[in-house]
Amino acid sequence: MRSICLMFVLLAASILPAGAQVFPYFQDSPTTNYYDYSWMELTLPSYLERMGTDLRRFPVETAVPAQQGMNSLRLHWQSKTGGDWVAIAAGLNWTEHDLTGTDTLSFYFYSVEGIAKENLPTVFMEDIYNVKTTKHPITPYAGDLPAGVWVRIAIPMSLFFDAGDPVDFTVIKTVGYGQNLADTLEHTLFIDDVRVFAGNGIFPPAPVPQGLTAEGYDSHVFLQWIPDPDSNLSGYEIYQSADGGLTFQLRGIAGKDDSSYSDFVRDEGTNLSLEYTITALNSANQPSGFSDTVAASTYDMTDDELLTMVQEATFRYFWDFAHPVSGLARERNTSGDIVAIGGSGFGVMAILVGIERGFITRQQGVERMLKILNFLENADRFHGAFPHWMDGNTGHVIPFSTYDNGGDLVETSYMMQGLLTARQYFNQNTPDEQAIVNKITDLWESVDWNWYRRNNSNVLYWHWSPNYQWTMNMPIRGYNEAMIVYLLAVASPTHGVPASLFHTGWAGASYMNGKTFYYIKIDVGPDWSGPLFFEHYSFLGFDPRNKKDSYTNYFRNSRNLTLIDRAYCIDNPKSFEGYGEDCWGLTASDDPDGYKAHEPMYVDNGTITPSAALSSMPYTPEYSLQVLKHLYRDLGKKVWGPMGFYDAFNIHVDWYATSYIAIDQGPIIGMIENYRSQLLWNNFMSNPEIQPMLDSIGFVHDPFGMKEIEGKNKEEMTCFVDAFRNKLVIDIRIQGKKAFKVNIFDTMGHNIGTILDAFSPGFFEKRLTVNTGGFPSGIYLLVLQSDDHVMTKKFVLVRK
Repeated sequence: MRSICLMFVLLAASILPAGAQVFPYFQDSPTTNYYDYSWMELTLPSYLERMGTDLRRFPVETAVPAQQGMNSLRLHWQSKTGGDWVAIAAGLNWTEHDLTGTDTLSFYFYSVEGIAKENLPTVFMEDIYNVKTTKHPITPYAGDLPAGVWVRIAIPMSLFFDAGDPVDFTVIKTVGYGQNLADTLEHTLFIDDVRVFAGNGIFPPAPVPQGLTAEGYDSHVFLQWIPDPDSNLSGYEIYQSADGGLTFQLRGIAGKDDSSYSDFVRDEGTNLSLEYTITALNSANQPSGFSDTVAASTYDMTDDELLTMVQEATFRYFWDFAHPVSGLARERNTSGDIVAIGGSGFGVMAILVGIERGFITRQQGVERMLKILNFLENADRFHGAFPHWMDGNTGHVIPFSTYDNGGDLVETSYMMQGLLTARQYFNQNTPDEQAIVNKITDLWESVDWNWYRRNNSNVLYWHWSPNYQWTMNMPIRGYNEAMIVYLLAVASPTHGVPASLFHTGWAGASYMNGKTFYYIKIDVGPDWSGPLFFEHYSFLGFDPRNKKDSYTNYFRNSRNLTLIDRAYCIDNPKSFEGYGEDCWGLTASDDPDGYKAHEPMYVDNGTITPSAALSSMPYTPEYSLQVLKHLYRDLGKKVWGPMGFYDAFNIHVDWYATSYIAIDQGPIIGMIENYRSQLLWNNFMSNPEIQPMLDSIGFVHDPFGMKEIEGKNKEEMTCFVDAFRNKLVIDIRIQGKKAFKVNIFDTMGHNIGTILDAFSPGFFEKRLTVNTGGFPSGIYLLVLQSDDHVMTKKFVLVRK
């Protein structure tokens, strides 16, 4: 089978010129429902099949074998007089290209029913300023398309260059197709391998990939190989064999800059024995020879092994994908040289976890830390504070927005939280580790927290710019993600602020809450809990257990906010598909419409972010692990990639991100470790500046720690009737090992039904939903009975 696959690709690509520079505009879609990097517009009465929540995305075809790769674009249209349509595709991540030195645009068409050349669409290009070229008919460059055959079409770039359009061909973002003749017939074309190139001759072959390894896990196999800097590469093909190497099937495509691939195999079974090989593709998508074959087996993993697996995969974002010059974390997996200071602070903590878990050696961690610190010492700072973004090559600020081109105190606090944790961790008496300690101390003590009071006011300000000064005008007030700012500002030994600012600034406005949602109380924080990153960013280093200030115990409060988020998703008042006990977690992330801070009730469009539940592991370990297993084992092929869980997904609209973002990845690895070993908490809290700061603010000991519910034999049961949806919602909490039942009785003592018959292993918490649509009006009793207690709740149903 290998030789057949190889011959097909060679024949398909051999007519292309080579030795050329090639710019792809579509090769393969990372997702299989629609192509994220696309745009569609329709004017009635014409018809155009469109996907996505905004009906603007190019559909993807997987049922018909692609010309190359795993899928193609599907163009399904009907052109009518008075109507119009366009369908535009860009390269991955909307990358623009300078096409001034090219000579050919080519693409492949596959017609389902056969199309006369006169009825083919038009073709055009668009620059980054959204200026389009003339729409040119494809007819002169094609014959009639037969049904069921891939046909290559080549168009000279001179057609576009000579048209005189006001288009900037140095920054062409997309290639598009548009309405041509209004023949009123429905047509379907599949489109693949859209590229622009220059040159002639023979393409040099891609080198055979080297160093392939494979490691099996519970539900996937992780492949790695030695990256090849050859500029002639366009990607890699991954092949799998399930029959001992007799036949190999194409499993996926990796990009030219990739050196790893996760093959999710759980839908093929468990405890599998598999073999893998890969090829490299040159600029014409011609494959190299096959790499060495490697073997891997999947196996059933324990909970502890699953946690390590997620941490190790997430760690790759901060280790393998770190910026090569600075060692800092890129903002996201498409950010190039943009590194994020806050995300990099989380990345520093990830390095400590990586050492402790054996992902890297201590010496490797020391070397990376020195690279990071040497870079930070020479990077732009503004009264000691770092900017939100900087260039990973130079350390110069990259504006986050027009006026945000100076110090960002919140992002700086995340970096300092990470650095102070590392300062305590690297405690060996070696020159390198002592250098780490000294460099961190210098950076820490150089931050002028007091400057950011803005002329000695009673609140800290988020931004200051040397060009725009305080124009951003954003005081930092709770409750949000920035509590660590005030803790560090008060703790600073050189440029500290009075402890009173914690109360006048952080807790100075609309801080207390006191309301209950789903019978769960919020001491401080927004109604309905807000986005869950509020409970993560400041608590990666700061340990909220066993202490409280005059407002709350922040561990208990964070747990309650997390439970409200979970209860809301289980209740699912907006009826989004996918929500439930094993699929909850609203926080800031990518979503089908861009990027949003999702939260219960107010900003909820059906988007679940893995970081939300997984980073809540210290607060809700059983529930967070339940989500982890569901995401990995049930949704894994759609939500799991080489660096762990992708940023977000929305089952309701069939959208799955392929992005990674530093500030979402960091809390996953860090908070899981705090749940498992308290590594980050223990190191950060051991800094000598921390306890005096807590004392001055007014924190005191509070025995509430990691326990879910205090008390050895405690039972709680609440219920409410949702008459609109004919539901009885029951919340049960059981503490202590015991068997128990929950039954419903009518007032005559008749048992209407047993709702639950279970055993509490020590702690049990569950929400039950009972359909009351068939219950007549009346008074009912809900009875929880265990071996040492009986609890009764009354509820009333009224039918109109």
